[in-house]
Amino acid sequence: MQIAKTHRVAGGELCYAAHESVATGTQMRLSVFLPGGKGPFPYAIWLSGLTCTEDNFTTKAGAYAAAAKHSVAIVAPDTSPRGEGVADDPAYDLGQGASFYLNATQPPWAPNFRMESYVVGDLIAAVEAAFPLAPRRSIFGHSMGGHGALTLAMKHPRLFKSVSAFSPISSPTRCPWGEKAFRAYLGADRDTWRDHDAALLLESGKAASFDDILIDQGTADSFLANELKPELLEDAAEKAGQKMTLRLQQGYDHSYFFIATFVSEHVAFHAARLA
Repeated sequence: MQIAKTHRVAGGELCYAAHESVATGTQMRLSVFLPGGKGPFPYAIWLSGLTCTEDNFTTKAGAYAAAAKHSVAIVAPDTSPRGEGVADDPAYDLGQGASFYLNATQPPWAPNFRMESYVVGDLIAAVEAAFPLAPRRSIFGHSMGGHGALTLAMKHPRLFKSVSAFSPISSPTRCPWGEKAFRAYLGADRDTWRDHDAALLLESGKAASFDDILIDQGTADSFLANELKPELLEDAAEKAGQKMTLRLQQGYDHSYFFIATFVSEHVAFHAARLA
């Protein structure tokens, strides 16, 4: 683990770091917030959305005072592999910055775009070896990262104590963002897409190990109707008999102003389950 720089914040320490990932075949960047006091600390992994890096949440969410209050660390990785030789696309919703947190099977993406294996394997192993972190984890995210948090938690429930999301892409198999990315990364066989669809996983009972799932969605979000579709998560939870708290926040959009308003409540939600 290479530490690029550190900052004092909220009585703790924020580290910008990088490490080599076997899963992606690249160097991956991340930030790690450690609260004050003696570890090891339980921690939450934050997954950011389209176009983001490890810096968006770190500088805009304002989560660290709440994390310090609850003695919870926060790990925020980059959203995709990057670098020379890594496949990319001119569009903002495909390629670098748009991994969708899955393992691509199609060229030219397959060699590096293995973000599911990265998050649940390399990232967890690297941060727990390098920082005073306990093997007690939660996961949350925003938009594409909300999709990633929900799907990875349901596919790997033994790794995470809790899961929450802001404005998640609820069912990528049924929205333009998801259909474009899944066709590129996974191929034309839509049956292979189902394992990466939060609503379909939820409907099939994959969230049974979680006592609740917290979802915040702004009603003024410009992507609400065509891309996010939280009603599909709500329907899936009802069919599965799964408790899920969907909060429609009046007048809030898709930005980090929305996240910053409610992130302390998400930190508290995870801290209670990590205790």
